[in-house]
Amino acid sequence: MKKLFLLLALTLFPLSAQVLAQSTIIVNVDQAEHTISEHIYGQFAEHLGRGVYEGIWVGLDSNIPNTEGYRTDVLEALQELQIPNIRWPGGCFADEYDWRDGIGPRSERPKTVNTHWGMVIDDNSFGTHEFLRFTELINAEPYISANVGSGTPAQMQDWLEYMTFSGDSELANLRRINGREEPWDIKFFGIGNESWGCGGNMTADYYADLYRRYQTYAKSFNDTPLYKIASGMYDVEYEWTETVMREAGNMMDAISLHYY
Repeated sequence: MKKLFLLLALTLFPLSAQVLAQSTIIVNVDQAEHTISEHIYGQFAEHLGRGVYEGIWVGLDSNIPNTEGYRTDVLEALQELQIPNIRWPGGCFADEYDWRDGIGPRSERPKTVNTHWGMVIDDNSFGTHEFLRFTELINAEPYISANVGSGTPAQMQDWLEYMTFSGDSELANLRRINGREEPWDIKFFGIGNESWGCGGNMTADYYADLYRRYQTYAKSFNDTPLYKIASGMYDVEYEWTETVMREAGNMMDAISLHYY
């Protein structure tokens, strides 16, 4: 039997080598039909450790070399990387974040407790204006993650109006008072983050219903279409993602997979 196996191996190997040697792959790069979106390769900024404070934002009075309060070395590094988009404020932090805490004069912003990451105090000096200016400085698209875990649809819609409306409304005028005359263009908008875990410990069916409700009020207040992004599951828990896509897939533009 061993002799037969050896004979077969010796017989087949030259044939396999010959076939491999004759194999040819032709790539017609000028005939490509589809393009992989660069936005699949975005990045993520969360109020976790030194990810934002000290990592990106050091403030105008810092001894660390900075540009408008942002670390100059970090800006230069990220500019070189040509990051297509950055998601903020989280992460788990997003589902406890109240956007109103991060606007207005920095000295008057409330100090809040970051319950997800170490119970540290967040002085909210890095808020909506700071994040969106940061994306401008590194030429990246902002990707806002809304608070679905503990926030309301009304709070979410108010945030969008504050950021994107150019007309004469209370929230648009508040943005102007806070130093930004023109609205921002927000293309990417996450509705829920890790909703199966730190974002609310929801079941797939419950999140799908909640997503359908929240996305109804997620509206751009200018001509830039809002790209609505749902929360997918982690690892290989396909049942969650399958349920969400079945129940709410026709109301989303993308789904964010959390595969670590």
